[in-house]
Amino acid sequence: MHSSHSRRHFLRSATGAALSLPWLPSLANNSRLETKAPTRFALFYSPIGVVRKGFFPGESDVAVRKFRGMEVHSIEGAEFTPGFHPLELTPSLEPLHEVRDSITLITGLDRTFQNGTDVHAQCGSCFLSSASPYEVEGSAWPLKRTLDHIIADQIGGVTPFRTLEFSANSHKDNKESIYFDNISWFGTGHVAPSLRDPLKAYNTMFSMGNSQNELDITDLVLADAKSLQRKLGQEDKNKFEEYYESVREIERRIGKMQALKGSLTNIPLAAPTGAYLPRGEYISLMGDLMIAALQTGLTRVATFMAGPERWDTPFLFESLFDGPRSHHGMSHKPEEYENDLLKLDQFHVAQYARLVEKMKSITEADGSSLLDNTIFTYGSGLGDGSTHQYNDLPIIVAGHGQEGRHLAMPSATPLANLWLTQAKKFGYSSERFADSTGVIKGV
Repeated sequence: MHSSHSRRHFLRSATGAALSLPWLPSLANNSRLETKAPTRFALFYSPIGVVRKGFFPGESDVAVRKFRGMEVHSIEGAEFTPGFHPLELTPSLEPLHEVRDSITLITGLDRTFQNGTDVHAQCGSCFLSSASPYEVEGSAWPLKRTLDHIIADQIGGVTPFRTLEFSANSHKDNKESIYFDNISWFGTGHVAPSLRDPLKAYNTMFSMGNSQNELDITDLVLADAKSLQRKLGQEDKNKFEEYYESVREIERRIGKMQALKGSLTNIPLAAPTGAYLPRGEYISLMGDLMIAALQTGLTRVATFMAGPERWDTPFLFESLFDGPRSHHGMSHKPEEYENDLLKLDQFHVAQYARLVEKMKSITEADGSSLLDNTIFTYGSGLGDGSTHQYNDLPIIVAGHGQEGRHLAMPSATPLANLWLTQAKKFGYSSERFADSTGVIKGV
C-alpha cells in the first residue's frame, strides 16, 4: 500500500473487528491512482416479470395478459421507432421520478428459452449467463459463467471480495431447486452462494471474527477513529462521520430485525416465520449493505436478487397488504390480482430507485458520485409474469452515462447485446457474449 491509510485500509480493534474506510482525499497518496474513483458493476434482479400495462410506455390501455400455463409466449409490446425517445414514467416507473435524469429505460431486449427446464428457473438462473441457447452439451441449462464474474475477471482482483452476491430470500422451507433462487454462477453447475441474512452479511463484510454477539463494532474502533480524524480536513471529517453514522444505522436496523425474528418464533403463525419479516425493510437493508461494500472498496462487483422465482412461500409486503402474499401465486391469477400485481411492480422499482438515489448522494474523492462510477442495472427474466414471455424484458440502466431517456431496440435484439456492452466497459476483450450480435451504442 502507498499509505498506512490508503483507500483499502481497515481500522482494527483488539477483538478482531475490522471496518473498511470510505475514500478520503486527505489521506490519499499523491498518485493519480489513489484519487481516481474506480468503476463498479451492480445489478438488481426483480422476480416474476411485470404487468406490462403498468410498466411499459404506450401499453396502459392494453388488457391484462391472461395466465398461459408453463409455455413461453411471445407478445409484442408497444411500437416505437428504434432509437432514443423521451422517458415516460409509467405508474410502475413513477418511483424513479427523483433520479429520472440518471437512468435509461431499454425496451425490446429478448432472451431465447431453451426447452427442458422450468420457465421460472431458467429465466432467473440464466439471466446473466454467457451461454447461448443449446450451447452447453449435456445440460438442460444454457448456463455458463455469468456476467458479474466475467466483469470481476477484469476488475475484481484488487478488492477483498472479487464479487458479493446478495439475496432477500430468507425461506428455507420450499421445494424449489437452487436454479429458482440464484442469478450468479461461477460456471455450469457451480452456484455463487448469496448472502441472505443481514447479520451474517454484515459479519462477512466487516470481519467480525469471534465477536458474533457484539454487533456495534463502531464502538470497538472509536479510539482509532478519533486518532484518524485528527489527520483529516474538515470536508473529510464530515464524510467520515457520515459514513460511520450510516454503518451505525445499518447496525441498529439489523438489531431490530434480529429482535423481530426472535419474537416471531414464539407466536403461532399461519405461514413460516420468515413470511412475516417486513419485506421493504429486508430488501432496503440488504441493499444498503451492498452499497456499503461498493462504497468502501470491499468489492467492485455486486448482484442483488430481490426475490426468488416461483417461490410459493409468501412474503409480507408490509406497505401493500394486510398479510403475507405469494407473488408467484398472484401472477397466475392476473385478472383477479391485477391491482395488487401493479402495486408489487411499483414496490420493486421503488426499492431500486431508493438505492439509485443513495448512490447518487455519496460523493467520491474526485467530486463525482458513487452512481457516476457505477453501472447499476434493474432487470427481470420475464417480460410478463402471467404469460412467461422471454421477449421485451423490463430493463433499466442507471449510473455512468445515463441521461433520462427511453431506448427502444429493434425487434428481437438479444439481451446479451447489453451484457456485451457493459462487459466491454470493464475491459472484456471478446466480441461475443452468449448469443449477442453486437454492442448497443449510446448506453
